[in-house]
Amino acid sequence: MSAAGVESTHHTVFIVGAGPAGLVAALTLLQNGIPVRIIDKEHNHRIGQRGPGIWPRSLELFNFLNVPEVNDLGKPFPITRSYKPGTLEPLTESLMIPHMEPTPTVPFHFPKLIGQQLLDVILRHHLEKFSCSVEMDTELCSFEQSDQGITAVLAKNGTLETFDTKWMIGADGAKSVVRKQLGLTFLGETRDDVRMVMGDIRLHAVGLDRAYMHQFGNVTGRGYVHFLLLGLGEICVLTLGSLTLRPTDEVGEDGWQFLIPGADVDLKKLAQSEELIMEIIASLLPTEVTFNKIVWVSEYRANIRMVNKLSEGRGFVVGVYIDAAHVQSPAGGQGLNSGIQDAFNLGWKLALVEKGLAHKSLLETYNAERLPVISEMLERTTTILNQAIKTENMFPSRSTILFMLGINCRFSNIVLDEFAIPGKPINAYGILDEGHLEAGDRAPDAPNILQLWHGESDVKTLFSLYRPSYHTVLVFAPSLAGAKPILGALEAYDQSVVRSAVVLPSSATGVTVASPADLVLVDQEGHAYSAYLMEAGQTKVFVIRPDGVIGAIVRGAEGVNKYLSGIFVGV
Repeated sequence: MSAAGVESTHHTVFIVGAGPAGLVAALTLLQNGIPVRIIDKEHNHRIGQRGPGIWPRSLELFNFLNVPEVNDLGKPFPITRSYKPGTLEPLTESLMIPHMEPTPTVPFHFPKLIGQQLLDVILRHHLEKFSCSVEMDTELCSFEQSDQGITAVLAKNGTLETFDTKWMIGADGAKSVVRKQLGLTFLGETRDDVRMVMGDIRLHAVGLDRAYMHQFGNVTGRGYVHFLLLGLGEICVLTLGSLTLRPTDEVGEDGWQFLIPGADVDLKKLAQSEELIMEIIASLLPTEVTFNKIVWVSEYRANIRMVNKLSEGRGFVVGVYIDAAHVQSPAGGQGLNSGIQDAFNLGWKLALVEKGLAHKSLLETYNAERLPVISEMLERTTTILNQAIKTENMFPSRSTILFMLGINCRFSNIVLDEFAIPGKPINAYGILDEGHLEAGDRAPDAPNILQLWHGESDVKTLFSLYRPSYHTVLVFAPSLAGAKPILGALEAYDQSVVRSAVVLPSSATGVTVASPADLVLVDQEGHAYSAYLMEAGQTKVFVIRPDGVIGAIVRGAEGVNKYLSGIFVGV
């Protein structure tokens, strides 16, 4: 290789790996005005459905990032049909995800399926709005860091490049160069009892309804186990005599995602032979099959691993399905979603520190808030997997905990709750309880909120107010007069990083917009007061962080100042 000089263009944050987690990290930073450079060592962008399940909490984060295409283009989970052996006569039909009743506080109450290939395309398109594109065929070779920044050595087109940056984020997979050179441990296990070949194929099977996901083969007796895979739903493991097909138009009008499990065969050999894959599929489908082509195929085995910490100095790791931070068991489909949430948690904090608005110690809360979530998630999903393997023919828990709406950081040292009872045990990977709300919880949504503005009005949702570049201070008060002392305390903070909204009850009368608040809202149907557990006549303040988490629940101006002074410096 030849040597090249130092890259002259300055990028504050360097992101290694352009999967969903890396792309979300980049987009979050760009929306905060932080320049980024993002690379990927692959020559071409990844193809394949891979892990397509996007759970409700991740849909909310894409909403905050103003990426509506994920929910709009994502497909609902199909009903799964199993069949009597050797026939197309249905044996069972079931929906393989937990059921959750829709409520005003949860706008995305149903997970969606969108292949990672399309998800990456969507996110790259949003990066392009900020004149940022992924540099393909570019590999991180090594790096050194100091108190002032990081110097990285890259390889691209046979040329070495030395590149200076202030921060680095590794989203570069299970063999992460960033993780290894940061010295982070990656302990855990690889499970040989959970292996399969998965991929995308185009085929036409006579009589196979594309409205369903289909399971063929040995559906009873030993060797058949159910568990949630990558957010897909229930599939079979431990026997090669089974096949799962899920229709996906993203691959083509005749496109399917296929899963062929087996613990006791040479799956690597199978994954390398298109002819053998087609033979197995044809043997298990009790109908005439015409094959078009195999689009993508890979061998999969369950890895259950995580790092001991998520950062070292100026370097960080964020997760994705098989990732630099936490490689999980397949039971639950939480990996990709956890990586997205890692990136979103880190992005707003890194932006504030880089702008000089927050002390560097804020970055320590990324590790403190996310590591317990990852640890509990791995424990829960591995328990589901072990139970399924041990009992066979057993449905996993269908708890809505998998929706990730109960994930919290109540234990974080930067959240403040003047109403919570201290000393409770950590339950970071919890289940949503709409009857209980604490600082550190996901902020609820509320629809049909009336915004008043100079004699005009508009209808909003609370979620439409939350964005990754600023805190939103919600002041619930019986009248504008009652909110004034709190709003006065916010005058010291720039509107670009702290915005305010007074939320008045539907009973409020004589309301004008002569208020220092950025927004005056009337909860005309009572959804906001119900979601935030407000009592009539009560005044209470909720500070919503840029990641849609409640940073503080306080009584008034003193509490607001206490929380914000723990985040911002120089105010």
